[in-house]
Amino acid sequence: MTSSTPDALWGDPANEILRPVAIEVTDLSRGSVLRQCSLSVPVGSRLLVVSEPEAAASTLVSILAGLIRSDHGRISIAGMAEAAKTGWGHRVAYLGPEPGIHRWMTPREALAMSAALLEVPGTEAGVRIERALAWSGIPAAVADRPVGRGGPPLLQRTGLGAALIADPEVLLLDEPLRSLDTHERTRLLRLPGRRHTIVIASRYPASEAGLVSHVALLRGARLALMVPVSDLDDAGLPLSMRGIVALAERRGVKPVGAPNSTAAAAGT
Repeated sequence: MTSSTPDALWGDPANEILRPVAIEVTDLSRGSVLRQCSLSVPVGSRLLVVSEPEAAASTLVSILAGLIRSDHGRISIAGMAEAAKTGWGHRVAYLGPEPGIHRWMTPREALAMSAALLEVPGTEAGVRIERALAWSGIPAAVADRPVGRGGPPLLQRTGLGAALIADPEVLLLDEPLRSLDTHERTRLLRLPGRRHTIVIASRYPASEAGLVSHVALLRGARLALMVPVSDLDDAGLPLSMRGIVALAERRGVKPVGAPNSTAAAAGT
């Protein structure tokens, strides 16, 4: 995948110090699910978000994607605060467990529709469609058949291809590609280049091993922990819900429901 923003820019040594922010969330709240959540996700991070209860992680990703509104708080993604086609629309993409593609559509038709919605010029659209089909692992013999014939795996590969049409700088994922085996899923989501930032809401942390660089825990509607995955390794803990919660509690985060409990966020 290519972009008008050179990967070399994000790979500049100065960025190792400055670490430009891809996502900035301040005091985000949504009902009883999220309360005053604040976090910063540096460019190039691959952040796993897990939560107790499970709905909180999906809610956070859905708010970032502009699918639901927050009650309070501020969000900046790729330097923009506007969830519009001219703002996040060309720089942010979302893929959830159900891509929302009609089963009678072919993969090529679904990708062409995505390109049209983003107003990608015709010649450029054709190039991007072929590139997205290739990256998503959809062979030419299958690209012009209804996705329903290929079952969930083809449907989810097509959804990924559609999400990548704009070559987004930020990819927001909610339990994506679960019909594919872990190795193939990891390969597809390991986008090349240093500028891509990925946020994954997952109920299966262990399946993200080898893909994610950081992990965030939402507990009791608040951000309880945000650390590099290497912190789990250093503590001798697995990349699992039990391991992540154990690390949070070692760092002073009390269990949900404990008297006077508070959530303390650990910086990256």
